[in-house]
Amino acid sequence: MRHSESGVIARSAGAIEQPVLRLSLVTLGDPNQQTGGYRYHRKMARAAPGYGAAIGFCSVPDRAWPLATVAAARTWRSAWERSDGILLDSLAAALAAPWIGRSPVPVIAVLHQAPGGVGHGPVRAVWQRALDHLAYAHASGFIAAGESLVDVLRRSGVPDERIRSVPPGCDVPFDGAPLELRHGRDVAVLCVANWTPNKGIVQLLNAFAPLPENAATLWLVGRTDVDPGYAERVRRRISAPDLSRRVVVRGALPFGEVGRMYRSADVFALCSLVDAYGTAWAEAISAGLPVVGWRTANLPRLAEHGREALMPEPGDRRGLASALQAITKDAGLRARLAAGARRRGATLPRWRHSEELFFEAVREILKISSQRSGPSNSRSKNGGPAGYRSS
Repeated sequence: MRHSESGVIARSAGAIEQPVLRLSLVTLGDPNQQTGGYRYHRKMARAAPGYGAAIGFCSVPDRAWPLATVAAARTWRSAWERSDGILLDSLAAALAAPWIGRSPVPVIAVLHQAPGGVGHGPVRAVWQRALDHLAYAHASGFIAAGESLVDVLRRSGVPDERIRSVPPGCDVPFDGAPLELRHGRDVAVLCVANWTPNKGIVQLLNAFAPLPENAATLWLVGRTDVDPGYAERVRRRISAPDLSRRVVVRGALPFGEVGRMYRSADVFALCSLVDAYGTAWAEAISAGLPVVGWRTANLPRLAEHGREALMPEPGDRRGLASALQAITKDAGLRARLAAGARRRGATLPRWRHSEELFFEAVREILKISSQRSGPSNSRSKNGGPAGYRSS
């Protein structure tokens, strides 16, 4: 099976060609970036032909705010000219806001973050929140990658029939033999996260530092160049005498290699304060790892304190240090939490099911949009579908 220039699936000779649902996915910057959201989109794009669809990426250049809004105009036009519908990544929603009302095709917002974004200063957050709301007021429907985002949409007045919850898959490939990560110590602790303030890397290092020298080796996997200022803080902390011999920085890795890290570690720790779903937490649990993290974001929906995880209250530094000490010192506790993680992991979504939900959601939303496109279509004063409050 292959895609022809006319946008249909070309099958074997003599077969009837079936129309393909052509979708443009508008995102921000390089779609090959190693984050949960970008990986979610790549997964759906690769799966699309199996669901009678094709997803083409249309990326807004990642330029300084607000210059990227100008570049977004050209991207937006390119997206609607080649598609039957547009998938709008929440990362690009604010940039598309001035142009989205001109789209002649339906727009489905795919949310991986709440309006306002993550990790911005207060001024940028206020402006982005307003523009995000403006963009979403024109959306025909919403696909939310986490239940917390479903709650956000409901509070904004979006009716349930226009919301679909499609969490990411949590299955992890375990290619190759396990790695030796303990380096002569009792336990290997793994953290998979890009170095940004909202991931709490410095807080994790501070909590890890009081552990005895032979207790654990900490491995940091993830991009180190996203926020240069924060990365410098992390490097300074790692270079201190109480950590320099016990922390290993691997940087960004191919996902198959990340799978080997999950398979080889004893404990997973991540101190993220804002995660709509928490893919790394879910992958760790799916791999049978006990988890340490703040009792916030989406972690309480993925794990239960004392069953699969140890979850101190957000900002409780002593509680975080105590949790790390307990889980690295007590082999019985580790074993009980790991067993709980394996049981819980078996219930978490797999990518195949997420793909099925995603394309079912897309077609349902487009069908509803088509039914509403007649004269009786009820729309809000700003031109968008009724129901979304922009403030």
